[in-house]
Parts: sequence; structure tokens; C-alpha cells
Amino acid sequence: MTELPQSPRLSPGHLEDLLTDAHGRHRDMSDQARMRSLLQAVLTIGGDLDLATVLRRLTEMAAQLVGARYAGLGVIDGDGGFSEFIPVGIGREQAERISRFPHGKGVLGAPLHDRSPLRLADLRDHPDFGGFPDGHPPMSSFLGVPIQVRDEIFGNLYLTEKADGGEFDEDDESVVLALATAAGVAIENARLYEEARLRERWLAASTEITTRLLSGAATGEVLTYMAAQAREIGGADTAVILLPDPRARDHLFAEIADGPIAQEILGTPVEIHGTGCGRVYESGEPMSIPDLRLVDCPMLTQRGYGPGLLVPLGTPGNTRGVLLLGKLSERAPFPSTVRRMLHSFSVQAGIALELAEARQDTERLVVLEERDRIAKDLHDVVIQRLFASAMTLMSTMRLISSQEAGERVQRTIDELDATIREIRSTIFALQNPPSRQDTSLRGRILKLAENTAYSLGCHPGVSLDGPIDASVPDEVGEQLLAVLGESLSNVARHARATEVHVSVTVEETATTGRPTTLTLTVTDNGVGLPEEGRRSGLRNMDERARALGGGFSARRGETGGTVLTWKVPVPDDGTPPFDTFH
Repeated sequence: MTELPQSPRLSPGHLEDLLTDAHGRHRDMSDQARMRSLLQAVLTIGGDLDLATVLRRLTEMAAQLVGARYAGLGVIDGDGGFSEFIPVGIGREQAERISRFPHGKGVLGAPLHDRSPLRLADLRDHPDFGGFPDGHPPMSSFLGVPIQVRDEIFGNLYLTEKADGGEFDEDDESVVLALATAAGVAIENARLYEEARLRERWLAASTEITTRLLSGAATGEVLTYMAAQAREIGGADTAVILLPDPRARDHLFAEIADGPIAQEILGTPVEIHGTGCGRVYESGEPMSIPDLRLVDCPMLTQRGYGPGLLVPLGTPGNTRGVLLLGKLSERAPFPSTVRRMLHSFSVQAGIALELAEARQDTERLVVLEERDRIAKDLHDVVIQRLFASAMTLMSTMRLISSQEAGERVQRTIDELDATIREIRSTIFALQNPPSRQDTSLRGRILKLAENTAYSLGCHPGVSLDGPIDASVPDEVGEQLLAVLGESLSNVARHARATEVHVSVTVEETATTGRPTTLTLTVTDNGVGLPEEGRRSGLRNMDERARALGGGFSARRGETGGTVLTWKVPVPDDGTPPFDTFH
């Protein structure tokens, strides 16, 4: 038999050298694998320009590289807290059980303040540890690394709970720090891209608002579009535009709203003094609100809203309203970029509103000038010619021997006189702009007659003659409206008429042109006045006339029906006679 060679016997020192060499080769292989993983992570993170995707990938890759069960990335806002927190390793159901996510305070703020990594065997031993919120999983081992973009701290990257139950070591810290450093470039690129895209959207919305306003679109329609765009681009859950009301100068009102609760909050008043909305309205400076429950904003705080952003519409000293954006309480506050861009957007929108109002004022002035020109032509040309024709016909009457021809000429004269009265009424209407017609006495008479059409069963005819708006005092006008309303109500209840006519006339003296008498006449073709019955309504009209120094009469019409005549003097206030052009 051939003897096999015997293996050399290893001394203890030789065995130790072999083990050290084997361990070194294994460590080199492990480090190389980790470096390849680190390089792959950097390439993966930098392969996208969407900031949310970059941040999510960075957090996931960091957890994989060091074997952490949980990871999180907090984005720093302008106030030093977290504007956003991205958790990894926590499922949706578990996340819903957590009452709140970190805000960048306590132990989580240490890497930000020190600008250096923080590694702990148990984060609960740190003096700034403030406890876990309800529903939060237990954690012990901790590694926190700041993410720096150029000279600015962008956020903090956190890793907890080593998968093998151990602690994070120096190698883990070096790998995560290298990953965070390399990710800074990708974050900067993604952030610049997102800001450019966001700025483009704000500019497009601002251009659209300006175009709509200057092309004649209604202000309410444009503000509705503005609220919708601000909510969508700003990432808010609800947008509200609060505007002042001339009738309540100490309040702002929610005139426009966009979002799921828009219809519930429309018309909500907010006091100007002592509220955040009021301070922004008076100062013209925007305001970020971490929690709307800390300010007086009942329309949102009572409905589960937290982060808010208040932006003035317009420039300081010329604020036209306030734009309020709100997020639900579990969402992160608005970042500073959104605040800056939204402020610029609102300033441009406010300027566009001002330009649109100036353009509307110019167009309104052109219309008023045209109305004035038409009224002047009617007064100086048309009425004078009709009056001359009527005078000629009246002088011709004595030359006519035929009775039938005389009657025809007289009817023509009467028609000319009625036409002159109608034209004068048109002139007075032209002198009042449409915005004043609803508040003028003429407008109120017409509106009152129109509102009674349903109860009357017919549309009453209305004739208005003379300087009603210019010469009738307010107190006399109120009495006139009360008598007219009661008269039409009586006709609707008792007359069973199919035709109703209302005539309001202000008579003027022929010599001075001053108004002397206001006469209201209401005629109908109904059943007429009963010989017996309650006359309390007629008595009230008579008392109103007597209180003003006038009189009242009610009689049957020549062909049936009823004729009510209410006549009162028009006080002379000492002003020159009313004449539009002379």
C-alpha cells in the first residue's frame, strides 16, 4: 500500500494568520458588495426628476443598505420643522393608527442643529426624546444623518431598528452619509425642476386670469377659476376667497370657495380686527399658519383643517380681499416655495382685477356719455319738433269747419302730447345709470308693479312722467310706495280685474318749471267699489295723503272698474328748477 502524505500540522500562530487573512478577504468582498449597492442606489436615486419619487427612493435605498426595518425622511420648512415626512417600513393600516408623524423636534431635530450624524444604541436614552405618539411601533437603535443641498440643510434621514437586532456601526454611518451627500445633487436637480414646473403652472394660471378679466369676463367667474387653480396647484384641500362688504366694513365674507366643503362655508363672515385673515387684509402681507385652530377661522378649524396659508389679493395699501388655502390636519404645512409663488400669483391677480375695474369704469363712462347725448338729442330736437307740430295743429283747429276732422286733429294732438310725455320719461330713465335704477324711486315703482303681476293675474301697465327721482323727497317716496303696494293688493284681492294701469306724475309749473304736485293713479277694469263694506285700506291711503298735505279719492271708472287717485304736494327744497340741459 502506498502511504498518503500527511498534512502539515498547523501551529496556533499560523491558524490565527489564516483566519485573519480569510476575514480580511471576506470583509473586502463585503465592502465591495456594499459599494456596488451604494453606487446602484445613487444611480437609482438620480434617475428621476420628480422630487417625491427621489425622496421616496432615497429613504428606501438607505434602509436596504444598512438593513434597517424602518426609515424616514423629514423635509425641513422655513420654520425649522418638517413640511413633509416620508415613512418607510410602516404599512398603511399601521400608519393610520399613528396619531401624528414627527414634526422635526426633539431628538429628530439634533442632526439638523448639529449638522452632523447622530448614532444611538437606544434613542429613548437621548435627553431630548419626547416619547412615541399613539399607535407608533417601538424603536430603539437609531441613525440620523442630515441631507445637505449646497450650503442648505434640506432635511434629515432617519434609520431605526437594525434587522439583525444589533446597533448601527461606523460603516453604516459612512454608507448613509455618502448616500445622503450624493443624493443632495439629485434632490437639488429635482427641486429646481419641480419649482420650474410649478412656476410655469402659476404663470399660466396668472396669464389666464389676466386674459379673462381684460376680455370682459365676469369678476365672479374669474375669481372662481382663481380659487380652483390655487387649490390645485398649491396642493390644498380647500380654497376660499374672502372679500369685504361695504355694508359690513368690519367683516370679510367667504364669497368664493372651491373644494369638498365649498357650499357649506359660502357666506361665512370673519371679523377683520383680531383675526389672521384681517391682519393679512390690512397689512397686505402673506401669512403661513401651522395650525388653523390657533387663529380665528371657524369655517375651517371646526371641520378638521390644520395647516393654512393666507395671501392678500393685491398689493399693500390696495388689498381687495384674502385668499385662504387650507389642508386637513394630518397633512404637512405649505412649503415656502408655494407661499412665495402664490403671493406673486395673487399680487398679479389683484393688479389684473384693478385694471379690469378701470376698464369697466371707462366703458361705463362711455355708455353714460352716450346715454347723455341721446337724452340731449331727444330733449333738444325730438321733443321740440313734436311740440311745434302740436302747436301748429292746435292753431289749425279754428280753421277746421268739419266736426269729424276737428276730432281727428284733436286726437292727433293728444297722441303727440302722450308721446312727448313718454319721451320725457325715457330721458329721465337715460339720466339714471342702470346701477341706480334698482334703488331709484322709478326703479322701485317698476319693481313693485312687476312683483305683483302674479297675484294680479296680469302685468300692470306703468306710466311715469316728470322728474320723479330728482324732485320727490325720500319720505314722500316711501309713502308713495306704501300706497301703491296697498292699492295693488286691494285690486288683487277684491277687483277681479284683467287690466290694471299705474300712473305716477310729477307736475311742474309752466312759468318756473318747478315741481308742484305728485300724483299716483291706479285704475282697473274690475267689479268696482262696493257700496258697503270695509274701507280701512282706503282710509289708510287717505290718512297718508292728508299727513303730507294732499288728498285721496276713490271712484268708479266711466266704463266700470275703479280709479284711485292719491295726490300730494312736492316740497320746494330751494334748488334750481330741474332741467337736464338748460
